[in-house]
Amino acid sequence: MQLTEIRRRMNLPVIMAPMFLISTPNMVVSACEAGIIGTFPALNARTKEVLDSWMTEINERLQEKEQANPNAKIAPWGVNFISHSSNKRFYEDLELIEKHQPPIVITSLGDPSPVIKVVHSYGGLVLSDVVDIKFAKKALEKGSDGLILVANGAGGHAGTLNPFAFIDEVRRFFDGPVALAGAMTKGEQILAAELLGADFAYIGTHFIATEESGASEAYQESIIQSAAADIIYTPAFSGIPANYLIPSIIKAGLDPENLPKKAGLDLKKLSDASAKAWKDIWGAGQGVGGTTKRQTIQEAVNELRKAYNQAKNVHQLT
Repeated sequence: MQLTEIRRRMNLPVIMAPMFLISTPNMVVSACEAGIIGTFPALNARTKEVLDSWMTEINERLQEKEQANPNAKIAPWGVNFISHSSNKRFYEDLELIEKHQPPIVITSLGDPSPVIKVVHSYGGLVLSDVVDIKFAKKALEKGSDGLILVANGAGGHAGTLNPFAFIDEVRRFFDGPVALAGAMTKGEQILAAELLGADFAYIGTHFIATEESGASEAYQESIIQSAAADIIYTPAFSGIPANYLIPSIIKAGLDPENLPKKAGLDLKKLSDASAKAWKDIWGAGQGVGGTTKRQTIQEAVNELRKAYNQAKNVHQLT
């Protein structure tokens, strides 16, 4: 699937980021129906059988919506695949990707080559999320079609680069599809990402407090009540630096100023739903202060689109 075809099917240049333990098939379908790309992490489905069922559901529901309204803009969907070699479901999930053929596959934390071979065989697009220039170049060398630049301030496993610097350097050597992630909750910020050179804004935190979200009520309320000062960047919970909500750390009985030290990736934290990381300790980006209410995904997208279009009109952009 080419970038031009993807954009033609979208109402707003946004990818709803895959969020561990939050993203569900219903979120994905609702996002696509609203005209943005909906995605979810493969490991959110706790077994390969559940993942098989989820991907079947997404394809069937989106096909039904397209058949019911052929003129509607229904965006493509995607799945996030952990391409690290210690992913215990690496080959099983890859087989399901080949079976269900998601139009977009997002790779994280490892060599995307095996995924690229499978996805390209059915005409899909592979985007690799990266946190620095070194990994961006590696992903492209391996054959990734595009990049997700996870800049400073993004929710979850974020990088430390300023988005201005990050995308400027990437655009010096790559002119393909790029999504920019990091602290965006406003339509004006989506336009700003485009002006910087991105094809998509990659937004996660803003969709946590939606009715379709798999996040608990307490998590959603914390998103609504929090601001940038409530975010801490630490590798303490998964072995990779990530942004978390300080109130959830305190609630779990931990001291944010004296967190345990952890070095290296611990995929057990990504495959055990009972683990503290992500289930009891909640991830969020520095833009969390921009989310002030609970709404549906459609309402959130409508609000973003209105502000995005107004900003374009103010600056006389097409």
